[in-house]
Parts: sequence; C-alpha cells; structure tokens
Amino acid sequence: MKTLCPKLFFLFYASLLFAQKETLISGKIIDAKSQIPLISVVVTIQNTNTMQLTSVDGKFQFKTNLQGNQLLLLHNKGYKDKLISVQILQDKLIDLGTIPLEEDDEINQQAAVISILDNDLEENNGGSESTSGLLQASKDAFQQAAAFNWGQARFRVRGLDSQYAQLLMNGLTMNKAYDGRPQWGDWGGINDVLRNQEIAIGSSPSDYAFGGILGTQQISTQASTYKKGTRISFSGTNTNYRGRAMVTYASGMNEKGWAFVVSAGKRYANEGYFEGTSYNANSVFTSIEKKLTNRNSLNFTSFFTPNSRGKNSPNTDEVTALTTTKYNSYWGFQNGQQRNSRIKTIEEPVFILNDYFKINATTQLNWGAFYQFGKISNSNIDYQHANSPDPSYYRKMPSYFSSLYAKDEGEFSGAFTPDLANAELNKTLFLSQPQINWEAMYQANQNPIVDTNGKITGFEPAQSKYILYEDRTDDKTLGFNALFNTELTENIRLNAGASFNKLHSHNYQNVLDLLGGLYFEDIDVFYKGNQAQSDLNNPNRQVKVGDAYGYNFNLMSAKLEGFTQFQFRHKKVDFYLAQEFSSSTYQREGLYKNGIYPTNSFGESPILHFENFGFKGGLTWKLSGKQLLLFNGSHASKAPNLKAVFPNSRLNNAVVDEIESETNSSLDASYVYRSPKLKMRFTGYFNQIKNATETSFFYAEGIFDNGAGNNSTNAFVSQTLTHLDKKNWGTELSFEYQINPTLKTTLAAGFGEYIYASNPNVIITNDAKASIENTNPVFNFGTAALKNYHQAGTPQQAYSLELEYRNPKYWWLSANMNYLTKNYIDISPIARTSVFFINPASGFPFPEATEERGRELLKQEELAPILLLNLVGGKSWRIFKKNLNLFCSINNLLDTSFKTGGYEQARNANFRQRDQDVTSGTPNFGNKYFYGYGRTYFVSLSINF
Repeated sequence: MKTLCPKLFFLFYASLLFAQKETLISGKIIDAKSQIPLISVVVTIQNTNTMQLTSVDGKFQFKTNLQGNQLLLLHNKGYKDKLISVQILQDKLIDLGTIPLEEDDEINQQAAVISILDNDLEENNGGSESTSGLLQASKDAFQQAAAFNWGQARFRVRGLDSQYAQLLMNGLTMNKAYDGRPQWGDWGGINDVLRNQEIAIGSSPSDYAFGGILGTQQISTQASTYKKGTRISFSGTNTNYRGRAMVTYASGMNEKGWAFVVSAGKRYANEGYFEGTSYNANSVFTSIEKKLTNRNSLNFTSFFTPNSRGKNSPNTDEVTALTTTKYNSYWGFQNGQQRNSRIKTIEEPVFILNDYFKINATTQLNWGAFYQFGKISNSNIDYQHANSPDPSYYRKMPSYFSSLYAKDEGEFSGAFTPDLANAELNKTLFLSQPQINWEAMYQANQNPIVDTNGKITGFEPAQSKYILYEDRTDDKTLGFNALFNTELTENIRLNAGASFNKLHSHNYQNVLDLLGGLYFEDIDVFYKGNQAQSDLNNPNRQVKVGDAYGYNFNLMSAKLEGFTQFQFRHKKVDFYLAQEFSSSTYQREGLYKNGIYPTNSFGESPILHFENFGFKGGLTWKLSGKQLLLFNGSHASKAPNLKAVFPNSRLNNAVVDEIESETNSSLDASYVYRSPKLKMRFTGYFNQIKNATETSFFYAEGIFDNGAGNNSTNAFVSQTLTHLDKKNWGTELSFEYQINPTLKTTLAAGFGEYIYASNPNVIITNDAKASIENTNPVFNFGTAALKNYHQAGTPQQAYSLELEYRNPKYWWLSANMNYLTKNYIDISPIARTSVFFINPASGFPFPEATEERGRELLKQEELAPILLLNLVGGKSWRIFKKNLNLFCSINNLLDTSFKTGGYEQARNANFRQRDQDVTSGTPNFGNKYFYGYGRTYFVSLSINF
C-alpha cells in the first residue's frame, strides 16, 4: 500500500500534464525593406529547446505547453536579432502577424566593398531572396565568398557570363541588347539605395521574370520601402579609386502620402592602383512616391552616374619583366601631368515610372516604363603615315630582333638569325621612354617655320598624323512592363508578366583632339582610290574636333517578351512551372557609303526576326524543419545579341550566314541544412549552351594562301565562330558553424569544369578582298578543334576558409584564406583550324609541322594558382542616439602577385610563325596577361541618424 500511493499520485499528476492542451504560436517574417518573406529564419523560445524554421513563404508555426511570459528570439544571418515578448495562455491561439526584420548595418558595409570588386573592376560591364530557395545572396557563405573574397580574382559563379543573368530594376530589364550584359557603370556609386534586392540563383523561380540560367536579380527603388533616416559615409581605398563620399536621405511615408529618397556621391583618383589610371565619377539618385489610395501608388525614379576612368593595358611577360605588374602602356606625361589615351566614359541617365496597384489582399498589378539615353565612349589614338605611338608595340621590343629568322628556303624554314645588338638597343630605348610620348605626337602634327637663313624659328599646325578619338555609342532605350501576381488558391500562386524594349543605337568615331594639328583626313591609308574613302557620299573629308569619321551607323532592336509561372505550395513539397516567349528584331542602318563596300554599307539592312521559347520547373522537398532538397531545371532558346548578328557592323550590313538562336539548358540540385548553429548547402549543377555565335577582330600574319590568288598573306580580319557549344558543370559548398556566441567559422568551395563542347565553324572576313563583284569577302576556314579546351576568364576551382570573431561590445574581426586554381587563358580559334598547318606560300603542309609539336604549341596555358589572405573588421558606436560605423578591410595581405586572365595573340596565324617565335626563346608575340591587385585596403566611416 505504501508503494501503491506514490504510483497512483504520479499517474494522476502525469494525466493532468497530458490533459493540458498545447498552445499554437504562428507568424510570418518578412524583410523590412522589400517586404519579401524570409525563409529559414531561426525562431526559438529562449531558454528552451523549442525551435522552428520559417518556411518558403516566411511562416512559422509550433505548439508549446509553456505558459506565462516568454521571449521569442528571431535570428537570421545578415539581419538584426529581434526579441518579442509573448504572453502564452492555455488553450489559446497566438498569431503574431507579420514581423519585419531589419538588415544589419555591418552587412551593408561589406556589400559596399563587394560592389567595388564586382562592379568597378568589370571591364565591359559584371544576390537577394528568391521565392523558393535558401540561396540568399550575401547571406549564403558561398555567395558571399564568390563576391567578396574571390571577386578580386575575377571569379564567375558557375563560369557563366553576366549575359546569362537577367537584371531588373523595378521589374524592367536593364541588360543591353548589344551584348546582353548589364552596364554596371550606369548605377555606380549609388550603393546605399540599391540594397532592396531579390535574387534567384540559377534557374530558380523569380516573381519578376523568367530569367537566365545564371539567375535573376531584381532591384527595387520604391521610395516607401526605404528605412527613414540619413546616412553619410566617407571611404578611402587604393584600388581603382582613392576616395569616396556618399550621402543618402529617406523621408519615409508622410501623412500626406508622399515619400522620397535622395542620394549623391563622388568617387575620384588622380591615379588608381595601376599606373596612369585616373578615375572621376559622380552620382545622383532620386525616388519619389505618391500614395494615391491605400491600394495604389505611383513612383518615379531617376539616377545619373557620369563616370570616366583610365584603362590599363594587358602585357606580355617580356614587358612585365622590363617594368612591373603595375605597368600601363596607355599613358604618358604631357606638360608634367599624366594623360591616359584610353579613357572609358559612361553618361547614361535613367528615368523610371512605376504604378503599384494592390487589387485585393491576394492580387497585385504593377506596371512600369523607363527611358534611358546618353553615351558610352572609349578613347584611343589614331594615326596616319606615322609609327605606332604605343611604347610596347612589338617592333619596339627587344624580342623583335632577338626572335628573327631568315627568309624561308623553299618549303623549309630559314635559319635562326637573332640581332642581339639591335635587341639591346630596343631595350635601352624602351626603358628610356616606356610611356606614350605626347610631345612627340604634337611635334609630328606641326611643320617647322624657317627664316631666310634656314633657321627654325617655330612651328605651325599642319595636317594631323596623330589624333585622339573615341569609339562612341549613343543609345536611346525605351521600355515598358506589366507584372501580375495573385494567389489563385491558398496553395497556388500565379506570376505573369510582359515587357517591351526598343533600342536606337548610334555608333561612330568622333574626333576629340587634333593634338596640335589642323585637321585629319577621313581615309583609310591602307587602301587606295575609292576603297580608301570612309564615305563615298562625302569623299576626301578633312575632319576636326567634334566631327564623326571612319564609321557611322545605327543599330535598331526591339524585343517583346512574356512569361507565366505557377507556384504550388504544400506541406511537404513545393514546386513550380514556368514558360516564356520572346520575339526579337534587329536591323542596321549605314550612314556612310564605305569605299570598300559601296553596295551594302549605306542604308538599311533587311530586318532579322527571332522567336524564342523557354520552359523551366523545380521543386522543394521539405525533409524536415531543418532539411530541404531543391531541384531546378530549364530549357530555353535565346536570340543572338546584336554584336553577333552583324559581324562587320562598322563597315557594312552583312549578316552572319544562317545565324540561329542559341539553346541553353540548366539543371541543379541542392541539399540544405539549417539549424541555430549549423547552416550548410551543397549544390550540384550542369549548364549547357549550344549553337552560340561569337565575333572578334585582329590582325593576322600568314593567314591567306598566295596560291589561291591573294596578293598578301597578311590581313586585318573579322573572325566569327558559329555552332559553338559550351558545357559547365560543378559543385558548390556553403558551410557555416557557430562555434560559440562570439566565434564562427565558414567554409566555401566551388569545384567546376567549364569546357567547349563542340568544334565551331570559323569564318574570316577580309575587307581587303572586297569588290563590287565580291561584296561579302568571307573565307570559310572550316572547324576549329576547340572541343575539350577550357573556357577562359575565371578560376574553375575556388576554396575559402574564414574565422570570424564578434565581440559583445560591438566590434568584430574576421580573416579568410582563399585558394583559386584552374584558370586558363583565352585561346586563338584560328590556330586550331587546319589552315594553321598549311604554308600560305605553297598551299601544302609545313614539313616540320608534326602532330607532337602541334600539341605543344597549341596547349592551353593554365595560370598559376592564387593564394589570398584577407582581413576584415569593424566597430559600431551609439553616440547621441546616432549609429557610427567603422569598416576596414585589407585584401591580399601577403601582397601576392597574380594573373587574373590573358589571351593568345592571334597575329602569328600559321604553324611556322608560331613555332619560330616560341623556339627563339624570346617570343615577340607571347601571350598577354591581366594582373590582379596586390595588397589593397578599404576604410569606410559612416553615420546613420
């Protein structure tokens, strides 16, 4: 009986516990700025084991037996933690509603540095939350490493060019029709107002567009979504610019229904990291929103970011050995001041109007329109009847004489006859004048004034032999879009959109400076008679500053596209299906009647029309509250870019024969694990690009066959590759572990293989062979053996290990070690055709062209692996109710010298010339390389109030 009573008491007490009904707590967590649901936010009841992760739509829901006052902690990387006091009552449903999380300012500081590496270093042009994934832009360790740690080595995610990602601003496509890439310089310097972003990685779904196989990026500038306040920042660095100042103010929505945001900035450098690279950039941004009703508002955005920067030259190993890795052949001193001959200038203001209409609680219709105009220019030196002003011109280098061979002896190579004395003389002359000699060009453009005694008393302007000009593009782009989003049912969401973009692009050469001369002749001195004329309608022109010359034409394009997307959400599985249709038209209008192509250069070309389709789908399998499996796949056709359609657009209306749309396919699968301490993602992907077309220009020696009736074996040519296939596959690892409350480690790894998957056809256009009878002097060189060669321009493997310490007193420090490898230089396709092995003088193969030697000469160069150590830190203060933030970083702490890329010179276009050049030991046409930054720093001080 004594033992029975305690047992009965225990059973009775336990029955009371189990009889208690659990309380259900639910809510939805969103980004405070973009209002986008946040996935996998860690929701915990403090001092308990109760934990839940938010779902794809940002919602959480869990049951608890706890009662009374409890603290709910919301935690997500990149956002400020939020504590919510909750009064839990027995048998009562608690709905916390929508809970916004604000971004962490320290993450914003890092984003500013990432912008420097990604946007400003992009020579030609190059995420946020997607609706179905955990690839949260800078919140993901891999994505953060790719942008921040690996960006300095020109790492490209999945090896893909930026033309395979669609960039949208308020739903409107900002990719350029000419090459498919965004022009990053159009919004440089306004970092503070471009943080409301959503990014869908790969082919995962976006609410705003079908997207590309690299992803979709949407930037919102709706004024009411910005946090009210002012931010002022000052930064210093030694990269492409030296100093930056920015100020941003957001009003928030006032009682009269108005909200506005303004931002302005300045970046500058007399000389950046590389010699002679000046930088001057200004930026201004405004966004104004008027709330018409509780469900409808209008927003007007405008920004203008004029910027110009001096370029730096790629160099051969010979040039670098004589100088330094910072050497730049594009500049020289003029009157004691540095002057760069190659300045890139971007001045393209953008105006965007949007209407946001919330039809009801589950349906929204947004429309927009934008207009952009302005110029992009690239300056250079033109010259006639004079020597090249380039101090590193191949004839001015020691190797020009140390690699000499005698003339061929019949079918066989001549003897090796180096001229070491003149090689040493060239070396002495180069080192004495390693930069552009502006004074010499001014003198060449003037005639001496001689008195009666034959003495020179001065100089007077004459016909210019040298001038400074710009390749100029004046674009006018008009675009419209409409986006419709609705919840068809509790589990089904529909996204639909349509857009139209129209481009008018004026392209021409423009005289900038006659360099002390009177005029410049608008002729091509390499041709005679009518062929020398740039415009037969206005022959023998003498052009001056501000005049167009050389080439002058318009490009027109129009693109209409639409997409629909259905997203299905269920307890265990979410999936989506999307489809796209687009129609593109292209046309060229020649404004000059070129002397080389008198019959097909002036006037309008035929209109080219391309229709394209795309389909994609994917699913998210919720294994548990902490684990997900994600699958995405897409297959779509893509119209060729304007650049690829007209291979010789500067001179004529010719179109690539039988040009077709390319086809892109993409597959990826990811395993995701997230808990309060461990966050991990492992992704495998496969991308295939088929039937691409690429165009390039170069001067080639020994390329044409004398036996075929050509007077010269040398020519400046246009090269077009058709039926080019590429294959990119690999894996990505993102790993983050919170060792303790102050110490965290992250690991990111990217392993890929990016190769050519076909032997494309090579077509060469030789303007010198044009005539009235032959208006399209195209030579088919057959296929180039590119299959299994590596794509160039990016490390194909990258690894990063980081350790971060965050002190409770609001300071932090992190160090990351990065290893990047498998980066290859760009190869010359023409050297991989059968023509490469044929002697142009006889039409027969070179007798010394063995298969083994051919493999040696054509082996693709792999650049040396890169090891980079970076330090990053920051400190925050609260002073007079204002937030003061200091951010510092040192990249490449060990000051490692490394090459980021390079290319084979195509000038030696046959086996014998390349073999002789390489065998000499001092190649005159060696590979050219671009170098990365050595040790650099970035310091930023900002105040928020």
